[in-house]
Amino acid sequence: MNTGWQSRISSSLFVLPYLISFSVFLLFPIGYGFYISLHEFELLSESHRFVGFAHYVNLFASGAYLNSLFFRGLWATVQFVLYSVPLLIAVGLALALLVNALPGSIRSWFRTVYFMPYAVSASVMAVIWLMMYDTNAGLINSMLGKLGIDPIPWLTSEPWVWAALVSTTLWWTIGFNMIIFINALNQVPEDYYEAASIDGAGSWRKFASITLPSIRPVMLFVMITSTIASFNIYAQPFLLTRGGPGDTTKVLLMNVLDQAFIRREVGSASAMAILMALLIMIVSVVQYRVTYGRKEE
Repeated sequence: MNTGWQSRISSSLFVLPYLISFSVFLLFPIGYGFYISLHEFELLSESHRFVGFAHYVNLFASGAYLNSLFFRGLWATVQFVLYSVPLLIAVGLALALLVNALPGSIRSWFRTVYFMPYAVSASVMAVIWLMMYDTNAGLINSMLGKLGIDPIPWLTSEPWVWAALVSTTLWWTIGFNMIIFINALNQVPEDYYEAASIDGAGSWRKFASITLPSIRPVMLFVMITSTIASFNIYAQPFLLTRGGPGDTTKVLLMNVLDQAFIRREVGSASAMAILMALLIMIVSVVQYRVTYGRKEE
């Protein structure tokens, strides 16, 4: 019995650092954020009056300032999610298949090239693409001009601004998804493809019947992480468009930070952030149930 208890204690000690980190960096901030959302928590005030769920009520009160702020930002965020997530998955998988099909001598080089932008900081990313998208002197419009195409206002007009933000995001982050997919593809047994070849299956049939089902769990992981990352978009619209044109690309996270640090109303900003987190959780659960949950039932 003593040996059993000692084994349990020693096993628990290995988990303890994670539990401490999880509590300090996730559970406590969430709990404290919810506490703040229940108060009139202004940065320049020492007293924080308890208001209960008043901030949450205002978020759903038609005509209220918070209602407009929250749902305008949410709509911009949802638009970006709908535009970017399918491409982040499809392009990431396509690049992984392409790189895996290359000869081994150059495969590592292409992996590095495609992954390098992921290591670039947000500010560097913004400088690069501001020069690319500049209406008058940008590289893209200069190339289009040589083809006789008029300059496109990439960052100041719809729908071009969404195309610019999604393209920038693909260039900046697609390397992560590509590496995840490459690792998944390398785990598919070659015997499956050899048996399919003997049966006369073509490339598309192998992909649909072997590759996709085999990497289904990884596909789910990439879908959920890409969705969460897209919901938390901030750097691209903040640095490239400042939320323009108008408030078209002023996403929810930008409104939360403006409410907290410009208007200095942290309580209502926390309520917006809590609802945003709940929405992300709901979307993630739905994705899991739709794409993978039925298999386990």
